[in-house]
Amino acid sequence: MDRKEKPFACDVCCKSFSLKSNLITHLVTHTKEKPFTCDVCSKAFSIKANLKMHLRTHTDEKPFVCEVCTKAFSLKSSLDRHLRTHTKEKPFACDVCAKRFSEKSDLKKHFRRHTKEKPFACDACGKAFSVKSNLMMHLRTHMKEKPFTCELCNKAFIRKSDFERHSRIHTKEKRFACDVCTKRFSEKSDLKRHLLTHTKEKPFSCDVCTKAFSQKSYLKSHLVTHMNEKPYACDICNKTFSWLKCLKSHLRAHTEKEPIGLQQHLESTFTDSYEEATESMPHLL
Repeated sequence: MDRKEKPFACDVCCKSFSLKSNLITHLVTHTKEKPFTCDVCSKAFSIKANLKMHLRTHTDEKPFVCEVCTKAFSLKSSLDRHLRTHTKEKPFACDVCAKRFSEKSDLKKHFRRHTKEKPFACDACGKAFSVKSNLMMHLRTHMKEKPFTCELCNKAFIRKSDFERHSRIHTKEKRFACDVCTKRFSEKSDLKRHLLTHTKEKPFSCDVCTKAFSQKSYLKSHLVTHMNEKPYACDICNKTFSWLKCLKSHLRAHTEKEPIGLQQHLESTFTDSYEEATESMPHLL
């Protein structure tokens, strides 16, 4: 039989198969029938192969062994996932931003950032989350549960990641190393900031004078130097402001509504066009 030929079609969803046995197995997904039952815990399965894999959880059988580190797994799919920790392979790519992932589940969670989908909602306050684990952590805020406790100072945490970050204060562990100069850091965010000193990258720009900085804190300190500059004047009362957003708020006090004349005001205040002014300082509008 031609490998592409699939003469056995499902009457429910029209999916076709090359083997009749595969069609019979597929039909169970529509009937929800689970004829294969575990003799140990009575859990039922629709496919015999799934029962066979489940039985290994009782026997602790792990026939799939990693050739790199000899770690063993009960499922081949688990071994395949583990192997990617050695190969660094990331076969699952996001169709929107092309970011790649080693796990399909991670891609699925990432994709919700683009769709803004938040399917996991809190029954107590209605707050929704894109990832179930975030909902579980959020629920602890209602129960006041803090399961992660430091044995040295008894400080308790809701999240394991916060507990681990805190623990490094005691251990002085610095597990994040710079590939350029081998300097080490306790936090990944600190390493990320440090790397900018090597790349000379300055991603934080001042919208007033366009001076750039490698760290956001440096930009924040620099902005203070502009506080005495007030280039934005109100056409109605001549009051001046350091920031355009302050002028915009002030104009509402005169109109008690959205400042309809803001565009005309900008055109009369700056030598540049309104489009050039707003393009150079979009965050102030």
